[in-house]
Amino acid sequence: MSGTLNKVMLIGHLGDEVKMHYFEGGGSIGRFPIATNETYTNKSTGERVTNTDWHNIVVRNKAAEICEKYLSKGDKVYVEGRLKNRQWQGEDGNTRYSTEVHVQEFTFLTTKKEGMQNNGGSAPVAQKPTSTENNAPSKASAPAPTSQEEDDDLPF
Repeated sequence: MSGTLNKVMLIGHLGDEVKMHYFEGGGSIGRFPIATNETYTNKSTGERVTNTDWHNIVVRNKAAEICEKYLSKGDKVYVEGRLKNRQWQGEDGNTRYSTEVHVQEFTFLTTKKEGMQNNGGSAPVAQKPTSTENNAPSKASAPAPTSQEEDDDLPF
């Protein structure tokens, strides 16, 4: 096989709110951390061990605005994208490195009811999944209708 593949899929919980940065040309970028967990039982002690890994997520343009609007700290989300490595000079003069997931698709997994319980009912969250491909603007700018308003012509 001569081709290469750079693809990552994560399901995790937001560790912080989406931080937005807007550019002069009208573009925007959103950044937030996602936590994923690995749980296993230690064979020697019989104790349950949980390891948490943190991932830096980057979303662009309309997708970033949707994430900022509907995602809150603690919400569960699926993201799919590419790994990108960055390096820069820190204020102390040292070279710093960061690995980020540049999102191509995403789906909100926390329902409105779960989000209300997590946030004490203070912030709205998406009711239905929303996704975007290849950093193109998303067609969904608001959550889908509630179950009472859904169309009956769905194929499933």
